[in-house]
Amino acid sequence: MEERLLQLARATPGFMPDDEGLALYRAGREAAPLGPLLEVGTYVGKSTIYLGAAAKEMGTVLFTIDHHRGSEEQQPGQPYFDPRFVDEFGQVDTLPAFRRTIALAGLEETVIAIVGRSATVAAYWRTPLAMVFIDGSHTEENAQADYEGWAPHVIMGGLLAIHDVFPDPSQGGQAPYHVYLRALASGAFEDYLCQGSLRVLRRVGHGI
Repeated sequence: MEERLLQLARATPGFMPDDEGLALYRAGREAAPLGPLLEVGTYVGKSTIYLGAAAKEMGTVLFTIDHHRGSEEQQPGQPYFDPRFVDEFGQVDTLPAFRRTIALAGLEETVIAIVGRSATVAAYWRTPLAMVFIDGSHTEENAQADYEGWAPHVIMGGLLAIHDVFPDPSQGGQAPYHVYLRALASGAFEDYLCQGSLRVLRRVGHGI
């Protein structure tokens, strides 16, 4: 990965350790020759840099979806609230910071931002995808909806990546882990890569 982009990714606020980010980048490069990539959960663009760099290098695009109002744990009074990302109305708004990140990265021609709720966008989506990265809301309802909405769009041989997968409840919330188990149990996906809390699966069958 280009050193300039790696340093920018490291400096961008977010929740993606170096080793997981670089694993995501490698997975993106692996999938990109098959078609476009898609990310659920943008925040201010940390993971978007890793996937966007892969998409640019391999000549495809990355769609990234977020309502930019922050997830449940990023609201005022919650553990991951960041006052830098509050607008004049007192609401969380990460879109301006995200746009700045992508401009600094030189990825504006590669990264296509979709501002909206994942389930709403998924309901109208028709484009086959080489890779889907699920890293949005970690509530059980929303994480399961992300899987239901986006996993069917992963093409055969494509990749499904899930972040913050913690088998041990003491390490983190269980919703992404449950999605990971569901993907394996479906028979449509098999393990491809594991790095920290990142799980990447390859699509090998139907029946999601």
